[in-house]
Amino acid sequence: MKTFCFKLYKSERNIKLHKQINAAGLIYNHCIALHKRYYKIFHRSLNTNKLKVHLTKLKKIFKFRYLLEIGSQAVQDIAERIDRAYQLFFRNLKRKIRCSPPSFKKVKKYKSFTLKQNGWKLDESTYTLKINGQNYRYFQSRRIIGKIKTITIKRDNLGDIYVYIVTDATDFEIRTRTGNIVGFDFGLKKFLTASDGVDIESPLFFAQNSKLIKQACRKLSRKVKGSNNRRRSKLELARLYKKSANQRHDFHFKLAHRLCLEYDVICIEDLNIKAMQKLYGRKIGDLAFSDFVNILKYEALKFGVEVIEVDRYFASSQICHCCGYQNSETKDLSVREWKCPECGAMHNRDRNASINILNFGLGQRPLQEIQ
Repeated sequence: MKTFCFKLYKSERNIKLHKQINAAGLIYNHCIALHKRYYKIFHRSLNTNKLKVHLTKLKKIFKFRYLLEIGSQAVQDIAERIDRAYQLFFRNLKRKIRCSPPSFKKVKKYKSFTLKQNGWKLDESTYTLKINGQNYRYFQSRRIIGKIKTITIKRDNLGDIYVYIVTDATDFEIRTRTGNIVGFDFGLKKFLTASDGVDIESPLFFAQNSKLIKQACRKLSRKVKGSNNRRRSKLELARLYKKSANQRHDFHFKLAHRLCLEYDVICIEDLNIKAMQKLYGRKIGDLAFSDFVNILKYEALKFGVEVIEVDRYFASSQICHCCGYQNSETKDLSVREWKCPECGAMHNRDRNASINILNFGLGQRPLQEIQ
């Protein structure tokens, strides 16, 4: 499967799409209310198929005419979204993972709806997408490959609308094998510390734009609520946040692409992001390690690169990679360099951890793969 993203041209006709997304938000909240009511009465989950049949009957009632704003398959997809969210919630409860069930959303903040076989028509020659009888033009950045499976209409905080087209095309690329292997240790000052010495510095895009963001926040706080000036200030602030997110996203993709071209095997550590956020807060969100790992796995699948995740409880920073001695004193993060009492080797904390991650990761592979 491959996803193509295109931005729609700004036009007055886009108001119709905003109304349809708002209608999808109303449908979502109505389905959530039905799920909660059903569970309160019968103490069990509402069957998704029964919910779809119920929504079809509601279309005949004038009060629920907003169900007709989007296609029937989009309405069914919303019911399926909620069902998947509840399945994830109950699965997390069994695993004793703290989480909350699906809840109501503000209609204005609702993001998207999905169309499957019906309700759309694509014309690549004129870069036009017809959705529920209305034509919309999009920015053509690349050619769509494969058979289209679903089309998702999504808006962001700035009010811009994007089209996500999912096709059945495979996304594999041919590259020459380099034979290089590497282990990476994630850090705060350095984004990645490599076992071969080729480190990656932390960009911290949010920190770079923090001064402008603070100014925009102060400017927004002075505006009268409900005024046009406040609305414009709010868009200006959202634009700055989006700039930081786009810079980070671009950095992650380019870095993952470069690493997959240089290495055949990449060993990384499985991070406990929630625990790290409690300790370091906003900086962890700015680095976005979890997003980078997901992008790296996607690029690795495309190039045939193997990504090995080492267990998070492996004491990579405490073990001497030369003799295997474990020094418990290095649990203190302020210890950046230490000398092994057993063999006398001097270690940089992060470099030693990256080498241990590489050795432990290769040890997890079958013997025939290593040979």
